[in-house]
Amino acid sequence: MPAKKSVIAPEVFQLKVTLLGTMPPIWRRLLAPADLILAQLHDVLQAAMGWQDCHMHEFSAGRRHFGKPNPEDRLMGIPPVENERTVRLASVLGRVGAKALYTYDMGDSWEHGIVLEKRLPADPGTAYPVCTGGERACPPEDCGGIGGFYDLLDALGDPTHDQHEELRDWVGDDYDPDAFSIEHVNQMLTPLRRRRDKTSRGGSPAR
Repeated sequence: MPAKKSVIAPEVFQLKVTLLGTMPPIWRRLLAPADLILAQLHDVLQAAMGWQDCHMHEFSAGRRHFGKPNPEDRLMGIPPVENERTVRLASVLGRVGAKALYTYDMGDSWEHGIVLEKRLPADPGTAYPVCTGGERACPPEDCGGIGGFYDLLDALGDPTHDQHEELRDWVGDDYDPDAFSIEHVNQMLTPLRRRRDKTSRGGSPAR
């Protein structure tokens, strides 16, 4: 009788993800299965950072670019991207210290540095992916990139600013740039764990 296929990943990558250009930095530390495909990693990053997945994205490492291929790119002279649904995390970050870039929203250009900090054996008692640390909330969507984000914070922090009330109404009274809840992030990651487990057991493909 064939051996039952294990749903436990053979290895887990400890990743540190930092929103580049932020100071103090906005960051998350994640444990993700090494065999995660990049399309799934995109979902993990969206949930962990707090984005809403409203815009295009792309991964890059060295000269390689990964995303959703568009046949028209070649006709327009744009270098083609590798399909993120066929590339696994371990093939992009193969050694400790390796780095990749995740860009979200090509207009605001939110660039996230991803660093492989450790390669760890999977814990059979832990459901992956999981967030183990982080600091500060991600910027509001569509606020104009890093420059727009810090202009927004200046206006929110100055009641005499001529746009203070307008921007406070736009961003909402509950927005706190210093807020971070590891429990909330892991709650947001829960559906991704369930989806991965279902796929590992022979269910429908992820995404």
